[in-house]
Amino acid sequence: MSGIREVIILGSGPAGYTAALYAARANLKPLVFTGLQPGGQLTITTDVENYPGFPKGILGPELMDLFREQVARFGTELIDAPVEKVDFSKRPFTVWSDGKSFQAKSVIVATGASALLLGLPSEQKYMGFGVSACATCDGFFYKGKRVIVVGGGDTAMEEATYLTRFCPEVIVVHRRDTLRASKIMQERALANPRIRFLWNTEVAEIFGNDGGKVTGVKLRDTQSGDVIEMAIDGVFVAIGHKPNTDFLAGQLPLDPKGYVLVKPGSSYTPIEGVFAAGDVHDAVYRQAVTAAGTGCMAAIDAERWLEAQAHANPAATPNQATAPTH
Repeated sequence: MSGIREVIILGSGPAGYTAALYAARANLKPLVFTGLQPGGQLTITTDVENYPGFPKGILGPELMDLFREQVARFGTELIDAPVEKVDFSKRPFTVWSDGKSFQAKSVIVATGASALLLGLPSEQKYMGFGVSACATCDGFFYKGKRVIVVGGGDTAMEEATYLTRFCPEVIVVHRRDTLRASKIMQERALANPRIRFLWNTEVAEIFGNDGGKVTGVKLRDTQSGDVIEMAIDGVFVAIGHKPNTDFLAGQLPLDPKGYVLVKPGSSYTPIEGVFAAGDVHDAVYRQAVTAAGTGCMAAIDAERWLEAQAHANPAATPNQATAPTH
């Protein structure tokens, strides 16, 4: 395909694929850039048991393959490459990938966010097999188990408190002797009898058995350098998330943490014709089902916006179209 497209979608997690599904069924002929990790964060998740419609659960990569198959069925064009840069300063918008430029009347940004990790090879090895970056997603699998949470901010305190619903003991491992979390989150965690704190401690290594499941960790004292080993069933890394928005710098208003700003209750960004969906703007829920929901919103918002443009000035070129009022 060539020429100016109705909509280009950046990203291929639940948000990007759902946006593509709705856009394709609206005959907008979407083009999706799937990024470096087609399918998003769910491709590094093993069992998904909290996505509606799968009573027996489903593997994360399998779920995303089904998403992809569904959008392809309705004519979505897929390019398995990341977008390197964009120009949102004028319409039609331009995106560049693999040295080529593509233009569209509207763009949906659904590039997601990445969990910040410790950087250990063993962390990658056991990701989804005892290492997790989402207690809400995976906590249920650790009923009656002993787990650690790594971190000292609000995310870590929220994860640790949530995990006490399932685990008799949750050990918070923090490399300093004070928490960065807000006062109320600190108080809740410190008052919880199921949460224990290991101060001035960092995870040096994660161990597993031949079956590929985590069995323990090596912990290092950040002051003395002393090392101990501890048997553990799960490691939850909760040191924050980083939205995948570096390529948008200077093109789209972002909050101080890099998340895309949207008009409350919608997917509209401050740039007319650019919409956002999923974890790229959602720092609160970060679930596959909420990402899919905002992908639906973005596609509907884009479809209605494009229709309003056409009605506002049927003879206008994309650069001359006027913006609707909200």
